[in-house]
Amino acid sequence: MTDDELKRALRDAAYLEGDFLLRSGKRSRYYLDKYRFETRPDILAALGRRIADAVEEFEPAAVRLAGPELGAVALAAAGSLASGLPFLIVRKEAKDYGTSNRVEGAYAVGECVCLIEDVVTSGGALIAAVEGLRDAGLTVRTAVCIVDREEGGADALARHAVRLRPIFRASEVLEADKRPAKPHG
Repeated sequence: MTDDELKRALRDAAYLEGDFLLRSGKRSRYYLDKYRFETRPDILAALGRRIADAVEEFEPAAVRLAGPELGAVALAAAGSLASGLPFLIVRKEAKDYGTSNRVEGAYAVGECVCLIEDVVTSGGALIAAVEGLRDAGLTVRTAVCIVDREEGGADALARHAVRLRPIFRASEVLEADKRPAKPHG
């Protein structure tokens, strides 16, 4: 799938218009429903390849990927399959049963991980994940997201010494050719 085809596929699958309250607390006239593109194998496979390529380019020192629950887990898994790098799941908070881990999966203290995210607005969810990974003794310098809504997330992450590397910016997805994406096969 080309970049143009993928942008159209993301828009066609996930773009909704209306009045939406975002996790950041902001209101928006549009919403990119990540579950509508993360649950499509054709789109997920293409995104996994883009994630692997971005990690190789922007965080070649990474030995693992990490995805915050729930939204980025499928993306981290797709990136893991495409790159061969194992991945971690970052819980919002540690559970009070089982291992009580906030970071799930095997890792060694000091390892460099690349954080994976779906759609970034203010960066709040990613900052919480960065803190969880760093508290576990891991190094986080780079986050790769599928779509940056261009609403301050990159700057917020930079204040935590993390560079945001979007696969696409929201303006690119929203302005993608409005014709329906052609089936790829």
